[in-house]
Amino acid sequence: MKHTEEQILEQLRELSESQGLDISSELETISRKLQSKGDSVSKVWEKVELARHADRPRTLDYINMIIDDFTELHGDRCYGDDPALVGGIGFLDGIPVTVLGNMKGRNLKENISRNGGMANPEGYRKALRLAKQAERFGRPVITFIDTQGAYPGLGAEERGIGEAIATNLKEFSQLKTPVICIVIGEGGSGGALGIGVGDKIYMLENAIYSVISPEGCASILLRDSTRAKDAAAMLKITSKDILALKVANGIIPEPENGAQTNPEAAAAAIKKQITSDLEKLMKKSPAVLVKYRNKKIRDMGVYTE
Repeated sequence: MKHTEEQILEQLRELSESQGLDISSELETISRKLQSKGDSVSKVWEKVELARHADRPRTLDYINMIIDDFTELHGDRCYGDDPALVGGIGFLDGIPVTVLGNMKGRNLKENISRNGGMANPEGYRKALRLAKQAERFGRPVITFIDTQGAYPGLGAEERGIGEAIATNLKEFSQLKTPVICIVIGEGGSGGALGIGVGDKIYMLENAIYSVISPEGCASILLRDSTRAKDAAAMLKITSKDILALKVANGIIPEPENGAQTNPEAAAAAIKKQITSDLEKLMKKSPAVLVKYRNKKIRDMGVYTE
């Protein structure tokens, strides 16, 4: 029989009364800690719900608001096209850029056609093809990350989803052109990393970034699928957590109650950040870009005691 922490606390109270023990101050301390934990869990889950909000702006929404004369390009020149990962070229205030991003749908029909934003190997190979093309022509690369993860289906495994993502990690780390990555919704595992290696990585205020979904973590590590909220808090997936871990370079503010309440304002904040960074990054030589990008990658997760 499972007991919640609150039930155990109540049992301790009953035991102390029946045994005549005066541990009221200790029980009060435990109660305050549980309350604090509950508040924290609740706030993290609010972020998860906002990151997954059905009306939250998608990659193509931001592209249409930020990029002029965008032309979408298709296919990986190997297997086919993947609508779960879009890419193309356009102009940002007159600067030619290549834009890549995960693309979710807004309803059942769209999500089926976009595979819920979960890319297959051909999606990541398309992204790499366009990134290498950008490098060849000296165009900066901008990526919008919003996916639960790469597609784990049989066909994806047969066509080499692991190899495709691993290749992207290597090649994006060596691209001799500026790369700016923005997590606009969910940044899930290797699916996010496949287009998430860059000189600058930003998160929208209510976006999340994690190695596994809260539901998956709860099922595997906590052995209880109903504890997704607890898992979310444990995973440290909010933008503030990711910034503190030095995985992200910064947080882009959202309108109150989420980007879906004012997509234009969210897009303006993203554009302002990208424009500011490109002004600096485009002045650096390709060798310097690669050197500091790799230093940033190697510094992630390094701790000293």
